[in-house]
Amino acid sequence: MDAAEEIRRFQDFFESNSKTQIAEASLKGEKFIVVDFTLLSKFDPSLAEHLLDEPEEAIRAAEISLESFDTEIKNFRVRFRNLPLSQKIMIREVRSAHLNKFLFIAGLVRQKSDVRPQVTIAKFECPSCGNVISVTQTETKFKEPFRCGCGRKGKFRLIGKELVDVQGIVLEEIPEELEGGEQPKRINILLRDDLVSPMSDKKTNPGTKICVNGVLKEVPIPSKDGGQLTKFELVVDCNFIDGLEEEFGEVKISSEEKAQIMELSKDTKLFQKVVNSIAPSIYGHDRIKEALFLQLLGGVRKKRDSGVFSRGDIHVLLIGDPGAGKSQLLRRISAVAPKSKMVSGKGASAAGLTASVVKDEFLSGWALEAGALVLANRGICIIDELDKMSVDDRNAMHEALEQQTVSVSKANIQATLRSETTVLAAANPKLGRFDPEEIISKQINLPNTLLNRFDLIFPIKDLPNPENDEKMTSFILNLHQDTEREKDVEIPTTLLRKYIAFAKQTSFPKLTESALEEIKDYYLKMRSSGYSEDSRYVSVPISARQLEALVRLSEAAAKARLADKVTKKDAKRAIDIVNYCLNQIGIDPETGKMDIDRISVGISTSQRNRIHVVKDAITELEKKIGKVIPIEDVVKSSIEMGLDASEVEDIIENLRRSGDIFEPKRGFLQKI
Repeated sequence: MDAAEEIRRFQDFFESNSKTQIAEASLKGEKFIVVDFTLLSKFDPSLAEHLLDEPEEAIRAAEISLESFDTEIKNFRVRFRNLPLSQKIMIREVRSAHLNKFLFIAGLVRQKSDVRPQVTIAKFECPSCGNVISVTQTETKFKEPFRCGCGRKGKFRLIGKELVDVQGIVLEEIPEELEGGEQPKRINILLRDDLVSPMSDKKTNPGTKICVNGVLKEVPIPSKDGGQLTKFELVVDCNFIDGLEEEFGEVKISSEEKAQIMELSKDTKLFQKVVNSIAPSIYGHDRIKEALFLQLLGGVRKKRDSGVFSRGDIHVLLIGDPGAGKSQLLRRISAVAPKSKMVSGKGASAAGLTASVVKDEFLSGWALEAGALVLANRGICIIDELDKMSVDDRNAMHEALEQQTVSVSKANIQATLRSETTVLAAANPKLGRFDPEEIISKQINLPNTLLNRFDLIFPIKDLPNPENDEKMTSFILNLHQDTEREKDVEIPTTLLRKYIAFAKQTSFPKLTESALEEIKDYYLKMRSSGYSEDSRYVSVPISARQLEALVRLSEAAAKARLADKVTKKDAKRAIDIVNYCLNQIGIDPETGKMDIDRISVGISTSQRNRIHVVKDAITELEKKIGKVIPIEDVVKSSIEMGLDASEVEDIIENLRRSGDIFEPKRGFLQKI
């Protein structure tokens, strides 16, 4: 096709389809217009075909044709969207035959470099005759004119250059589109001009799923001796970026679906319907399913006047016996959540969870690569087998769970990334099965500081029960017999996803006085239950962390109804869940009282009391006998204070291990 003819055809197309759009863009000061490819193919199929085969020529012709329109802005860009499916290609399928073709690639942004200026046109002046020569810069190396019209060679004076903003991103294949053991492949994408503006910058943040329309180009790789290698690097020169549905704010809800959502929110049996639909293939665990629904909705994130944020995300930990359906429950939640990332503890490292600094080969320098907790920002991160992670890797989660940020300070990059992520984790007990008598922190290989950051901890026990076992057996066998059964759920998965997204977008409930009073009464009642006059060390039944959890759960319960106020009923629902959770794991079997120290500290108050009795006995004997004390005397003195001989021996052994006492000679002990 002749160039002049091509320009004329594009002029006709813009005249009939995009006149108002060009005028609006000109008024707003935008330097680009977005053209729907389907409109172009309807208007002129041969022109559309030429665009796909010779994209650089066609796009240049389209941009030149815009100059005939009366716009104040020069260098108008044309962006094409809605390319045909025939142009869609996976990163792993890109070959040299696709070079200089118009393609579209979907993927996940893994890395993003800084924005840097790039020269497009450089102007030189000839010192001999004063002639001005313009040189278009298309290569990676800066090009100077070879000779002037007057015959002069070399040494031209640079008098001006046109610059555009350039940014490099690394696009990785979407994990859902891969087969079993395939490793996701990557490709470099080059963004220029308006594609790196602050408005489009959010679309290309690490972790977002995007669809890139662009021209595949080869870039020469320089060799170490200054020459050029025969091998080339591939780069997609981006023309248009479209965000794929990823964040809950991007979930598209039709007016029909909105009507369904509003009707469902008014349903009195809403919670029961959600519980039945959230994981239909798992029998029972209704309280846990209800808590997971509230977790997906989350509380309200608040900003104080001082600039400090208080988190609205509810973190949940499931600890349970093997085969209790934890992993299946986690997978189901990842399917229901509008934005989720799932990782397994064994295959997760600190860098993979938080963030890492990697060498940027594309635009040179260092680039920040986001981990799972950052990629799931404003979504949910699901961590299976949390107890299998190494100690250092687990420690990296502390900041992300409470402060909701991830700080990186490596290779001259000091960055604080946002990690407003809800965490749902699952862990197995150390000895295989859950022991209801033993302290929870002793049963799982997790530090108390990390356990303390979870709002709700649910033990999933697999205890033999004839009546329950029969129901569960029938349920599982029927599920295997009838594979279509899951289709009959009360709320379909797509509607449930959209319900959660809509609630998170529109509902920000505030606490009412009645809800506040309800939470306050429960909290104070629980606190006072731990006090007793005869005990020297009072047990702490509930702490301020649980108080905050109650507020978040109450807000989530109000969000479930799409309400703008948290009522007494919502507060009661939150209290029921927290109470159920504490009754499962927080009761001291010796005293029968609630004791939050079993979770947060790892030693119950009654155990601490016994340790202090033995310590007091050692101190008293030290005053009477001297520094070296016979163990027999310590045991005798402790028995008089109401302890058992075996208990005293265990406590002495633990004190010896912790370094409080030592044995100078056999049968004697001494304080350190």
